[in-house]
Amino acid sequence: MTVAEETEVTLAVGQQKELPVAPDPAGRHPDPEMHAILEIGVRSQGRPGHSGAPVPGTGPALAEVLIVDTSRSMLHPAAKLHAAKDATVAAVRMLPDGTAFAVLSGRFDATLVHPGAGSGVLAVAGPGEREAAERAVRILDADGGTAIGTWLDLARWLLKDHPAPVKHVLLLTDGRNEHDHRAAMPLETALDACEGRFVCDAWGIGDDWDAELLLRITRRLHGRARAVRAESELTAAYEELVAGLLGTAVPELRIRLTPTPGTVIRQVKQVVPSEQELPPVPAGSGGRGAEYVTRAWGDEVRHFQVVLTADPTGRETGEDLQLAAVEIAVPDFGRPVRLPAPQPVLVRWTDNPLDASRQHPGVRRHELYQQASAAVAGAYRAWLRGTDGRDTADRELTRALALAAELGDAQLLGALRLIEAAPGTGRVRTGLKDVDWQHLILSSALTTPPEQPAAGPGEGPAAARNAAATPQGSGTPPESATPLGVTPPGSAVASLPVRPDGLIECPGCKWLGPADSVYCGGKCGRLLRGAPA
Repeated sequence: MTVAEETEVTLAVGQQKELPVAPDPAGRHPDPEMHAILEIGVRSQGRPGHSGAPVPGTGPALAEVLIVDTSRSMLHPAAKLHAAKDATVAAVRMLPDGTAFAVLSGRFDATLVHPGAGSGVLAVAGPGEREAAERAVRILDADGGTAIGTWLDLARWLLKDHPAPVKHVLLLTDGRNEHDHRAAMPLETALDACEGRFVCDAWGIGDDWDAELLLRITRRLHGRARAVRAESELTAAYEELVAGLLGTAVPELRIRLTPTPGTVIRQVKQVVPSEQELPPVPAGSGGRGAEYVTRAWGDEVRHFQVVLTADPTGRETGEDLQLAAVEIAVPDFGRPVRLPAPQPVLVRWTDNPLDASRQHPGVRRHELYQQASAAVAGAYRAWLRGTDGRDTADRELTRALALAAELGDAQLLGALRLIEAAPGTGRVRTGLKDVDWQHLILSSALTTPPEQPAAGPGEGPAAARNAAATPQGSGTPPESATPLGVTPPGSAVASLPVRPDGLIECPGCKWLGPADSVYCGGKCGRLLRGAPA
């Protein structure tokens, strides 16, 4: 096992390349948007366990803040508070020696439970600190209201100067942030201050939590929203989550997009395993590129949707042209990471309406998830109207079931069937509680990639990824299965002459770039490898 094999990042670009250059038969102007799906994976090999232990010379790998809702409602029933204490203690016990941590109590304001009020630093895990934290958690009582913005702001203050590469907050609540209006730090202000500072997972417990509140927090803070149906499930759920954190393979990964002249980046968002908008940050000084930050990767695969616009005026038709280059960057955190080669996002301008009408299945899949989530929200709103909304709730539930079936998402289908009166009826069952809908709303926010076809003889994960990136039913010729950015077998290596300064010159727009460039990074974006001198 070589050092370079310890952590590997993979990148595949899936897209339907054709965009129209002329109005459609109805005289409507074409949509210049190019949608691409980035499949990014992180895989660790040969790393000694998921211990979370510090890497020599890097300091602690994890800084953890556990927030326990101790508002008065946690006593109704008291099993909620007991479960919260048990789960928090279990999480603290799992923290390896040297891990920075704190426990907060949340009411109208936030209180530092451990390492104690007035402390300006995090505790450092060891036998004594873990035992002291457990004693402090065990004597917690509940009173007052819920003002989550204040809780998050104290977590931000504790974590702001800590050098750990992974900063994480685990928040538990049973309420609906009903006292935000009287909080010292309103939630929206706190989210603005906390965004990019740490990752936050938010959990609901009991019968009165708000799924949209949890999603609002986690979508801004790059975490995941979850809930337990029974209080007794919380400890095991916390242990699983902390084990995953301690197995973090890459604390931060950046998607770097560099558009060619005339191309504009409209949007980048995560679409699997959940939807999250990614705001851009500048990439370098004065360049056209932008970076999009993602955080806390374990061994996993995520999908991201990139939306670009470009003007076809003066561009060649029927030829693959580069719209943007995609690169992956990982800041140094003390472990070697093998990064993938840059990949292009392409366009092929076409005047064939059939070519221009096709859509990449990954883009279509995300649209179906958005429609399913909207149908669930519509069914819930109608259910709240009682008898007057019954027919609408049934229609929306039927639509959500049909979309989940089209997606082939067994988890979402299972969650919907807990709402359905009987299989196949498409009717909302009687006797539902509001919390049943909250669980369904969380389930509808989770997304999964399509199942990969089983690899045949001589095929491996890369072949499966390429197959998944090929539009279904598009009649695309076999050559399109070649990974983007890789010269197809039999093609010549770049035949353009290399200048004395080590650069090559694009024959189209005179752009100068590295000798190993696959596509022109200038205005024309044309293929350079195999191009005639």
